[in-house]
Amino acid sequence: MRTSRPSPAARETTTRAFDVVRQRALDHAPWLLLLSLAVHAVVLVVAPPDPFDLRVYWEASPQVRSGRLYDFRAASSGLPFTYPPFAAVVFLPLSYVPWPVAVVGWHLLSLAALAVVVGCAGRLLPGRAGARRGLGRDRVMLWVAGALWLEPVRHTLDLGQVNLILAALVLWGLAAAEEAGAVGAAVGVAAGVKLTPAVGGAYLLLTRQWRAALAACVVFVGTLALGWSVAPRESERYWSSLVVEPERVGLVTSVRNQSLRGAVGRALGHDVGFDAPWLLAALVVTVLAGYAGWVAVRRADLLGALVAVQLAGLLLVPISWSHHWVWCVPAMIWLRYGPGPRALRLTALAAWALATAGRVVPQLNRVEAVLPPGAPAPGLLAVAGWVYAVCALLTLVAIAAAGRDRTAGTSRAARHRPRTAAAAPGADRP
Repeated sequence: MRTSRPSPAARETTTRAFDVVRQRALDHAPWLLLLSLAVHAVVLVVAPPDPFDLRVYWEASPQVRSGRLYDFRAASSGLPFTYPPFAAVVFLPLSYVPWPVAVVGWHLLSLAALAVVVGCAGRLLPGRAGARRGLGRDRVMLWVAGALWLEPVRHTLDLGQVNLILAALVLWGLAAAEEAGAVGAAVGVAAGVKLTPAVGGAYLLLTRQWRAALAACVVFVGTLALGWSVAPRESERYWSSLVVEPERVGLVTSVRNQSLRGAVGRALGHDVGFDAPWLLAALVVTVLAGYAGWVAVRRADLLGALVAVQLAGLLLVPISWSHHWVWCVPAMIWLRYGPGPRALRLTALAAWALATAGRVVPQLNRVEAVLPPGAPAPGLLAVAGWVYAVCALLTLVAIAAAGRDRTAGTSRAARHRPRTAAAAPGADRP
């Protein structure tokens, strides 16, 4: 039996209706953002979260001067401090602020960081979006209003995590900073706080920003030196042993861990470590991400290259808690406005929207919580537990497939700041 397809007239009517809705949303973008923030505020009042990660920062940072930083356990949650000593130095001013003020101030700073993430991601877009120096004010407001309800963003806000602030710092450096030193400093400082942003250095190398990459290395080494000078014993403990102990951070096979190691471990019923199953999966991801990044750089697609690098980093590290995946926001922006096959991009975009707005990981976490300790994950949980990894892989495939599209325009960065491989091979930042 042949399946009937929509007629051209029906498709045109649907497209026209979509355009009308989109234009209405743009016309009312400030009010929609205000509504989203108002609902968010109501949720905070009705069901206030427990920002226990922020409490760790607040309580643990003074221990950097006592030499007991990594012996610390938060009184309310029992959680340890898991970042480098430099991060404790950065968080130290928090300890001088009353707890309620720290909570409100950190939350507002994170909301502002979300706006920076959206705005700067738009400035890295190729083609028509980049030609307008970004998404434009109305689109930025709409994206912020929607992104506020994505699970990685909400989880970051609820925990008082630093993820949005670090992502904003990196994206500001890459999209808005004009000097190589400022770009490198942004990446280096972010990496000094939490290590995972160090993958931004791979983006600098991929786009041949040699001076910025060198500056990032110098600044990162500076963060190590500062941490060592303030807390030499704790620095020695961290860099000699604690940094390679993911179990100290949490259970690797928890469904909250959406890295390859977590996903493969749940599928096989045990933590695979860095053995053959992980190596095989990591090889596939590395090749795919490398090719996607190469394609993006050839097309002067700076956001595509950055998303490829960041998603690869989230997949390859031992632990990527669901709140680490705030990079889904730039990924979704690229999927909506980037080059390449439209059907593939929209499929990946829909997958991200369903997974994050549908709060799939928290739902799986509730199922996991009722299982006996040490029990293997049921088949459905093991399969569904790949959700962010699958979304990331679909995005990497979409970026790689953009190499077949010959119609996308050049990026604003390529035209106005010839600092990428695509704009001027071998050129550096002016």
